[in-house]
Amino acid sequence: MKKQMIRISILQSSKIMTALYVLMGCIYTLIGVPMIIFGSHQIRIVGVLYLFMPIIMGIVGFIFFCIFAAIYNALAGWLGGFEVEVKDVE
Repeated sequence: MKKQMIRISILQSSKIMTALYVLMGCIYTLIGVPMIIFGSHQIRIVGVLYLFMPIIMGIVGFIFFCIFAAIYNALAGWLGGFEVEVKDVE
Protein backbone atom coordinates (compact mmCIF):
# COMPACT_ATOMS: atom_id res chain seq x y z
CA MET A 1 0.00 0.00 0.00
CA LYS A 2 1.53 3.34 -1.03
CA LYS A 3 0.70 6.63 0.58
CA GLN A 4 1.83 10.18 0.04
CA MET A 5 2.88 12.59 2.75
CA ILE A 6 1.39 15.87 1.62
CA ARG A 7 1.67 17.94 4.79
CA ILE A 8 4.15 18.38 7.64
CA SER A 9 2.92 19.75 10.96
CA ILE A 10 5.00 22.90 11.22
CA LEU A 11 5.04 23.38 14.99
CA GLN A 12 5.30 19.74 16.06
CA SER A 13 8.05 18.82 13.60
CA SER A 14 9.95 22.01 14.43
CA LYS A 15 9.92 21.12 18.14
CA ILE A 16 11.44 17.72 17.36
CA MET A 17 14.10 19.25 15.10
CA THR A 18 14.89 21.85 17.76
CA ALA A 19 15.57 19.09 20.29
CA LEU A 20 17.86 17.35 17.79
CA TYR A 21 19.76 20.56 17.04
CA VAL A 22 20.22 21.22 20.78
CA LEU A 23 21.66 17.72 21.20
CA MET A 24 24.02 18.26 18.27
CA GLY A 25 25.01 21.63 19.76
CA CYS A 26 26.19 19.86 22.92
CA ILE A 27 29.16 18.61 20.90
CA TYR A 28 30.29 22.23 20.56
CA THR A 29 30.06 22.61 24.34
CA LEU A 30 32.49 19.73 24.76
CA ILE A 31 34.89 21.57 22.46
CA GLY A 32 34.30 24.98 24.06
CA VAL A 33 35.06 24.07 27.67
CA PRO A 34 38.74 23.17 27.04
CA MET A 35 39.06 26.30 24.90
CA ILE A 36 37.89 28.42 27.84
CA ILE A 37 40.14 26.63 30.34
CA PHE A 38 43.36 26.38 28.32
CA GLY A 39 43.09 28.99 25.59
CA SER A 40 44.45 32.47 25.13
CA HIS A 41 42.12 35.48 25.33
CA GLN A 42 40.93 35.18 21.71
CA ILE A 43 40.42 31.43 22.01
CA ARG A 44 38.41 31.92 25.21
CA ILE A 45 36.02 34.25 23.36
CA VAL A 46 35.40 31.56 20.76
CA GLY A 47 35.05 29.00 23.57
CA VAL A 48 32.26 31.06 25.17
CA LEU A 49 30.49 31.16 21.81
CA TYR A 50 30.84 27.37 21.59
CA LEU A 51 29.45 27.09 25.13
CA PHE A 52 26.20 28.75 24.02
CA MET A 53 26.00 26.82 20.75
CA PRO A 54 23.20 24.43 21.86
CA ILE A 55 20.94 27.43 22.49
CA ILE A 56 21.96 29.16 19.27
CA MET A 57 21.52 25.99 17.21
CA GLY A 58 18.14 25.32 18.83
CA ILE A 59 16.81 28.78 17.98
CA VAL A 60 18.20 28.82 14.43
CA GLY A 61 17.11 25.21 13.84
CA PHE A 62 13.55 26.00 14.95
CA ILE A 63 13.29 29.04 12.70
CA PHE A 64 14.72 27.37 9.62
CA PHE A 65 12.73 24.16 10.03
CA CYS A 66 9.52 26.21 10.33
CA ILE A 67 10.46 27.82 7.02
CA PHE A 68 11.33 24.42 5.49
CA ALA A 69 8.05 22.84 6.63
CA ALA A 70 6.02 25.74 5.23
CA ILE A 71 7.84 25.52 1.88
CA TYR A 72 7.37 21.73 1.83
CA ASN A 73 3.65 22.07 2.50
CA ALA A 74 3.30 24.56 -0.36
CA LEU A 75 5.30 22.43 -2.80
CA ALA A 76 3.67 19.14 -1.76
CA GLY A 77 0.24 20.57 -2.56
CA TRP A 78 1.48 21.52 -6.01
CA LEU A 79 3.90 18.69 -6.90
CA GLY A 80 2.78 15.89 -4.59
CA GLY A 81 4.50 14.83 -1.41
CA PHE A 82 6.98 12.14 -0.43
CA GLU A 83 5.81 8.72 -1.47
CA VAL A 84 5.95 6.25 1.39
CA GLU A 85 5.21 2.54 1.27
CA VAL A 86 3.51 1.21 4.40
CA LYS A 87 2.67 -2.31 5.47
CA ASP A 88 0.19 -3.52 8.09
CA VAL A 89 1.90 -5.65 10.73
CA GLU A 90 0.07 -7.71 13.31
